[in-house]
Amino acid sequence: MNGIGSKVAENLVFVMEFAAVVFVLFLIAYVVEKRVYLRKHYAERILSTRKLALIGLFSAVSTILMLFEIPVPFAPPFYKIDLSELPILVIAFAYGPVAGVMTEFIKILLKLVLKSTTTAFVGELANFTVGCSMVLPASIIYLEKKTRKMAVNALIAGVLIMTVVGSAFNAIYLLPKFAELFGAPLEAIVEMGTKLNPAITSAGTMALYAVAPLNLLKGGIDSVLTMILYKRLSPFLKNAAVR
Repeated sequence: MNGIGSKVAENLVFVMEFAAVVFVLFLIAYVVEKRVYLRKHYAERILSTRKLALIGLFSAVSTILMLFEIPVPFAPPFYKIDLSELPILVIAFAYGPVAGVMTEFIKILLKLVLKSTTTAFVGELANFTVGCSMVLPASIIYLEKKTRKMAVNALIAGVLIMTVVGSAFNAIYLLPKFAELFGAPLEAIVEMGTKLNPAITSAGTMALYAVAPLNLLKGGIDSVLTMILYKRLSPFLKNAAVR
């Protein structure tokens, strides 16, 4: 019983840590967006009823895309690519970083409703945090000046930041936490990467040779598709927000 109680307590602490991450990222997004709105004298509300409705719609689309995961040959099978950040980047460019963080979070909640966690919430925290590490800086940069050139710069910055944050987060926190929650030695998880690439010998090299290229690939695909889709969807999103 003590073992079960200890495991429940560990998972509860992890869920609380997850909630803290969500709160901090949402707070950062809100403060930055509010300051930009005040500086530029925007009369538009950060979150209107119509924006919330579209955030819900894009969250649902993102959740569906999240269910279609593609494995990559250079990383262990628990690292996969999905396109769930694509609709989130589109709505974050249209409505700002608060909308982006909210859509990321709702996506995770909807995913848990459709398909319960298989990673003791570690995978969900990773997806949310790493996704926000691209969406949040990209949408903040684009919010300052909404031009095509700024959009390209914002996406490049977002991809690079996501790669650095995702790699460091995996090496320092996620991989050790995954091993802890599942009672598996970290070495056994690292060994899955070693079988694919002999250069992977630790959590750090796993991040360098598996997580970093995966995030660069994923971010690059999402960025190209965002540039294509946002131009087409932008008029609809802007009109919908002010009706």
